[in-house]
Amino acid sequence: MSESALKILTPKFISQLSTMELRARLIVEGFLVGMHRSPYHGFSVEFAEHRQYFPGDDISNIDWKVYGRSDRLYIKQYEEETNLKAYILVDASRSMGFKRDGAVTKLEYAAYLAAGLIYLMMKQQDATGLAIYDETVRRFFEPHLTYSYMKLLLTELSGLQPDSKTSTATALSSLAERIKRRGLIIVISDFLDDTKSVITALKHFRHRKNEVIAFHILDDAEINLDFPGDTLFTDLETGERISTQVSALKTAYKKSVDGFIHDLKIKCFENDIDYALLSTSTPFDKALTAYLTRRKKIF
Repeated sequence: MSESALKILTPKFISQLSTMELRARLIVEGFLVGMHRSPYHGFSVEFAEHRQYFPGDDISNIDWKVYGRSDRLYIKQYEEETNLKAYILVDASRSMGFKRDGAVTKLEYAAYLAAGLIYLMMKQQDATGLAIYDETVRRFFEPHLTYSYMKLLLTELSGLQPDSKTSTATALSSLAERIKRRGLIIVISDFLDDTKSVITALKHFRHRKNEVIAFHILDDAEINLDFPGDTLFTDLETGERISTQVSALKTAYKKSVDGFIHDLKIKCFENDIDYALLSTSTPFDKALTAYLTRRKKIF
């Protein structure tokens, strides 16, 4: 991937853009530049309807005959014959508000990633929905496939704030009951919950014949405990504080975190759930590649 494409895909660069729609568009376009080919090629589509042209739409889909009659630009909109339904589930609990080494919080990273995925999915004519959760399901949007609906989802993501404690397992189990039609489930979370319960909830989606991707978002400091000397730590969800000498527990901490990540990864693999660990400094191409890999398996 070219250096310029990698720069566009970094969280630091994306965070400096003014709107969520612009961030989503740049994430996807930067990814495509890096690939040197379009992932849209080869998907079977059938004609569905026209809609008004919007800046950023592929001009190859403009219906010039309609333009000749009306002097207005309209897009030939298509719908996948397979009609994939995709659901993006974003953890917005307080622990997702953490930031130290990265340019963005875990929640900001999750929101930008979700925005990029929504933009890419809808460009592929995949109907896409969104759920925001913490202890419970905060917001839920059924999958649809229109430009105005994409803007609604991106607006929801742009205003996200971390709140309440984590209960990923409970929220995911609730969502598995609400999602009636099988499709692609993408969970974006730090998964700081009981691993066994989280896997049980993810398996709930698999039992209903859904494809599942788990994006595990952590700050580099959470992975490596890179803090100086005596440090005061505050639990973002309980407010509990503890002061400790980092060097005294770094080895044990690293072993525990590595075990947590390894256990989650292995359990996902055993249940045919795609897993990707992403730090908040990881360029977004890794996540988009993981998504396209799973989507290819579906078709």
